[in-house]
Amino acid sequence: MKNNLQTLELRALGEICALIGSAVHLDTTLSHILRILHETLDMERATLLLLDREGKRMSIRCSYGLTVEEEQRGVYELGEGVCGKIFSSGFPFVVPDVHSEPLFLNRTKARRQISKGRISFIGVPVVAGGKPVGVLSVDRLFGDEVSSEEDIRFLSVLAMLMGQFLLLHRAISQKEAVLVEENKSLKAELHGRYNRHYIIGQSKGIQEVFRTIEKVGPSQATALILGESGTGKELVAMAIHEASPRKKQPFVKVNCAALPENLLESELFGHEKGAFTGAFQVRVGRFELAHGGTLFLDEIGELALPLQAKLLRVIQEREFERLGGTRTIQVDVRIIAATNVSLEQEVAAGSFRNDLYYRLNVVPIVLPPVRERLDDVPLLLDHFLRASNRRNDKKVRMTKEFLDFLVGYDWPGNVRQIQNVVERLVILADDGLMKVEDLPDDMFQRSKEPSASMSGGVEKCGAESGPEGRRRSGRVLKDLEREEVEAALIRNGWVKIRAARELGLTQRQIGYRIKKFGLKRPGGW
Repeated sequence: MKNNLQTLELRALGEICALIGSAVHLDTTLSHILRILHETLDMERATLLLLDREGKRMSIRCSYGLTVEEEQRGVYELGEGVCGKIFSSGFPFVVPDVHSEPLFLNRTKARRQISKGRISFIGVPVVAGGKPVGVLSVDRLFGDEVSSEEDIRFLSVLAMLMGQFLLLHRAISQKEAVLVEENKSLKAELHGRYNRHYIIGQSKGIQEVFRTIEKVGPSQATALILGESGTGKELVAMAIHEASPRKKQPFVKVNCAALPENLLESELFGHEKGAFTGAFQVRVGRFELAHGGTLFLDEIGELALPLQAKLLRVIQEREFERLGGTRTIQVDVRIIAATNVSLEQEVAAGSFRNDLYYRLNVVPIVLPPVRERLDDVPLLLDHFLRASNRRNDKKVRMTKEFLDFLVGYDWPGNVRQIQNVVERLVILADDGLMKVEDLPDDMFQRSKEPSASMSGGVEKCGAESGPEGRRRSGRVLKDLEREEVEAALIRNGWVKIRAARELGLTQRQIGYRIKKFGLKRPGGW
């Protein structure tokens, strides 16, 4: 019999450790632990009393086998009754028969209807950080031949685990509070500097994005964010969430291209215990985690067709089943999707469902690439330079030639590339300056030069390597650009708009280059 009891105790401890290891919500996890005591070890009315914030009394934090009304009656002053004695002494206590123990108060009134056998009460202190924080107790229906020593030993081990869990949860809560305050401070700083949705930019294309965010944010409409990789789709999704009535609820994101199909289904919808090999416990999916808030589905174009059908059902019906489960779960989630591929082409190719495309494409938001908003490059460089200097405790600055070169670069990696280039150069800078010759070689090979002759010249000068080669590259590139702009102006009778069209520039960009190179029309403009 003893060996059988030890086997059950080990099984219970294994299940409890698995719960604590994957815990998200404190009260839910504690309640599940008490349920395991009942289902595995036949312990009745398992109860956890915890000290209140003022440190003056204990009350029931969670239980198994008590009604809500009985829980609400379970409030004890320090030193009061059996539970108070356990808390103040720091030692376990056993009441062989609750009906004959004067110290047993039965404050919850949960045992009045029980007449079969003798009810024994076992309580052990719960300690966290070397200080008592509560009492764990259970009821047992004992016969004369049964000893309570084994239960005391087991419950003491469990109380120790609970104390560690409470301590860990307290530390996580304090860290989260600090992060929330830091996030608020950072948001306030960014909002003060750039004023709108924490997105940096003043160009016409970005202003149009701002207007769309302000219109779609307060609604419940599904939004589809379109743009090249690195243009800030996730940031726009967060801005929509922050502009909505759901802003105090969760913002949950999933990258549909980051996981294989079988894992992604579990990630989105969750799974039941035993749903597949390795599913040792229930997993809550991202849809459930986002309940009441917003779910951001990045790289939606990479979603496999079977998952597209399930996603369509959730969007339409607001319900789904976990993988391996039969219970229908209803959710209230706003969907924001993003992609860097043409979903229309994917639909035509048969790799994306037509009905899902129209469900997602309620409000499309197109993010311009950096090459179409070069006016924002100085702002972006300034922002990332300040942030990188702060992170790396440096005071690196940009030279004028460096800024001029990057304003004319086409930025194939968009905003993400700007951030990475700045971070790299800040870390590697020796003299506190970022110069053209410090840039990676591939940037000279891809520098934005619209005409064929200019592109050829860039590739040629970019072929040289090493610091001296890069310095020559910077000078040759500048001379080559000046000659090409001047030649285009001459060919077009010094009409700026025609020369700009030939070179693939905007009127503002060619005006900037005319001023930069000091070009003058014979006889004046």
